[in-house]
Amino acid sequence: MKTAKSIAAPERRGKIVRFLANLGPGLITGAADDDPSGISTYSVAGAAFGYSFLWAALVSFPLMAAVQLMCARLGMVTGSGLGGAIRARYPRWVLWPACLLLIVANVFNIGADLGGMADALRMVTGIPSYWGTPLFALLIAGLMLRTSYRLIARVFKWLTLVLFAYVITAFLAHPDWAGALRGTFWPHAAWTRSYLSVLVGILGTTISPYLFFWQASQEVEEDRKRGKTTVAERRGSTSRELSAAKGDVYTGMFFSNVVMFFIILTTAATLHAHGVRHIETAKQAAEALRPLAGAGAYWLFTLGLIGTGMLGVPVLAGSCAYAIAEAAAWRGDSLSRKPVRAPQFYGVLLGAMMVGLALDFAHLNAVKMLFWSAVVNGVLAPPLVILVVLLTSDPKVMGARTNSRGAQALGWICAAAMSAAALALLIV
Repeated sequence: MKTAKSIAAPERRGKIVRFLANLGPGLITGAADDDPSGISTYSVAGAAFGYSFLWAALVSFPLMAAVQLMCARLGMVTGSGLGGAIRARYPRWVLWPACLLLIVANVFNIGADLGGMADALRMVTGIPSYWGTPLFALLIAGLMLRTSYRLIARVFKWLTLVLFAYVITAFLAHPDWAGALRGTFWPHAAWTRSYLSVLVGILGTTISPYLFFWQASQEVEEDRKRGKTTVAERRGSTSRELSAAKGDVYTGMFFSNVVMFFIILTTAATLHAHGVRHIETAKQAAEALRPLAGAGAYWLFTLGLIGTGMLGVPVLAGSCAYAIAEAAAWRGDSLSRKPVRAPQFYGVLLGAMMVGLALDFAHLNAVKMLFWSAVVNGVLAPPLVILVVLLTSDPKVMGARTNSRGAQALGWICAAAMSAAALALLIV
């Protein structure tokens, strides 16, 4: 005879399996947020200011989750990506500047990420960076060109596991947990240019424009995967589908902010605590970790940098392609199509990667590009956040699926906070 306990166990396992199966665009988007640019920014924050910026992970989570959920809902309800939604609702002078700003920020970010990955490869293998950079560019381009969307999504989903390296590294660093708690719940802020630039960088690399476009487009891709090939077929979503997307997005954004927290914690406990206050990249952070936290922390930090780049660069290049394809109304052009059937889409994708690669060979300082690309995102994000909030609060766009008052409030708070931080950086 089956007991209540024996019946409950399979039910719990079933719920866990369903939960994991529903994880997809939100989880991948959250993990892609912790790319080499983000890791460098968090490392700079921990080294320069110790535990003082741990509060940012706590505060940014609800703002980031609210905006990304709006983007997910926009894609699911309208059946088109963010670029397509802007094109349908607003004039071209709003649409194209938004897309062009995204591409400029993304291209610099791609160059910075490829440079950061090549530096990490050189640290562990000795292969010069001028070989490693094109090697990674070709590897990622090959993955995007030669495989299907389903395989790409599956690979990306598993790649998110690499981020646990930064959680483990934090415990190897033996942080001051009392200081970490103070930094999380009782932060100390400073009205200085260096503090504000790090703050804008953290906000920019956490709440990034490319994630808005990617999230909405990936929800559309999920519908295409289910056989909904036209906008009319994709338009509209059930409450159950929206609820599953909410769980996916919240999980991805929570995961992203946990990783941010532990990277700041690691560098604060090692670099800042031992007087290493002035670093500019994750490479420098990893090199400094070896004598302070041991070889294990060094290897985890370095290999994690390569893994996150493999996840982040395709998302950066892909979001450029989605933005232009949707803005130009290239019907059906997406990762779900083969390159021969969507040459313009893949042309933009490869073009963004090639220009990013060229920046590395133009002798621009990849060291500073990693951090300043995050700052650029922080300045460019507020106008796009405002567009996302307006679109998802508009009944003409969303029908009966407009934002709740709480979500709308979080969206406006996000836009105001990022605008205030960017303005403060300009005037200080």
